[in-house]
Amino acid sequence: MRITNLLHFTENHRFCVYRDFSLSSLDYKLLSSIYQPMVGAFAISVYMTLCQQLSGERVGYSELEQQRKLFLSLELDPGERGRSIFIEQTSKLEAVGLLQSSRRYLASNEDYIYDYQLSRPLAPEEFFKNQHLILLLRDKVGKYMLLSLKEELVSEEPMELADSQPENLSVPFYDLFRLNTQIIDYELEQAFYQTASSGSAAAASPGPDVTTKGYGYADIIRRFPRESINRQHVEGLKFRLDQLAAINMTAKKYRLTLLETCRLLDEDDVFNEDGLLQSEVLSYKANLYFRQSKKREEQTVRRLGGGAEEEASSAEGASEEKAVEMAYYLEVPALFQGQCDIHQYNMIMRNEPYTLVLERFFPQGSVPDGVLDIFQKIDLNYKLNEEVINVLIHYIHADRRSWAKSSIEAVASDMLGKQISSYEQAVEYIREMRRYKQEAAAKAVARGSGGKSRAKGKPRIPVITDKPKGGKRLTDEEMEAMRRKALKLDGKL
Repeated sequence: MRITNLLHFTENHRFCVYRDFSLSSLDYKLLSSIYQPMVGAFAISVYMTLCQQLSGERVGYSELEQQRKLFLSLELDPGERGRSIFIEQTSKLEAVGLLQSSRRYLASNEDYIYDYQLSRPLAPEEFFKNQHLILLLRDKVGKYMLLSLKEELVSEEPMELADSQPENLSVPFYDLFRLNTQIIDYELEQAFYQTASSGSAAAASPGPDVTTKGYGYADIIRRFPRESINRQHVEGLKFRLDQLAAINMTAKKYRLTLLETCRLLDEDDVFNEDGLLQSEVLSYKANLYFRQSKKREEQTVRRLGGGAEEEASSAEGASEEKAVEMAYYLEVPALFQGQCDIHQYNMIMRNEPYTLVLERFFPQGSVPDGVLDIFQKIDLNYKLNEEVINVLIHYIHADRRSWAKSSIEAVASDMLGKQISSYEQAVEYIREMRRYKQEAAAKAVARGSGGKSRAKGKPRIPVITDKPKGGKRLTDEEMEAMRRKALKLDGKL
């Protein structure tokens, strides 16, 4: 909780609690065995106290009360020290995703009201996919205790069912029920509209899941801060499926969890004044977050001596996969022989983000920072399409080109200058480059073979004969004079 002035947060200020769930026995187990070791028993006591402000059989908002009630329940002194302790404990809950705190300014009373929105503990399977949380829990309880908790909370699929495919036998809604759609109840629709437009039902009826893959609108709005400046823009995603798809593509590209995605959407400049998503700004901020996470992972692996296994959850993209025509198939490199066929390989190159494709070409996904930097520049600055970047990666590996920055940037600049914007154009480009290379090699061989054939004949060297021009022979005296002159010139006389 970010409170800069403790005079604005006292036991006299009023508060309310919102939750849209009720704790189950599994939730209590998770709070006591997983969350409590991470944040401490006092923070969990704060969470339970807030949760009990509303009856267990109801969801929504609690009555407005003075925070004095919370302070007395937690045996906190109604003073500066007690406020600091309460702020510290709520901050721990916010950091692990159990609480969202906000405040509202009421002009009528000229005072603040604090709003505590509780979140359900993550399901065991979802929790053990969150890298930051499991690393924190490991630091608190140790590796073996962490593995023991996972075995205790998550029951694996029986081995006999692993190789079999399930057959869906469920009955769809309209196969069993018939609704009377001829009668329109305007009063009912108006009542639901008024409820949805009020603050109390924004999370109770968040809207349908508009995507077939990735994070749905309901997932995002449920985790998004209610008092955020961008809240109204995020609510508009319900009717902007293209922007929701762009968010999911960014989340998949940079391996963002749902909580991380919501945090980025809460950043400044992600939406413009008209409420439209700024995809470039979101991609830039997500890339910074991705690089920071990668650096933290590398430090963790080095600290553990390389023994830790990376578990990173990635959001799936919301757009449909693009098919590849067989005429534009790329050959599967030897690195992937046996892992995928030619169709699967080309589908990966056509549809996956370049960040995931790059990891496939390096051992254990350890992509050097220099390589990531240049491809980040190609993506964000040059704005080369994702599928074109993937073909560029394939070309560098398959043709054994250098992974140096200058070599990669030279090919990318050539593609950009030739306006390569699609997968097919990129494939034609690398085929043309290979043809040019083969023709140049053939000409070099031809020139080399032609030079050797000419070198086989002996050169004609003029031979000096003793026969002088005109047929006149030298006398013995002249020959002796010439010999003496030669010896004199050689210094032998």
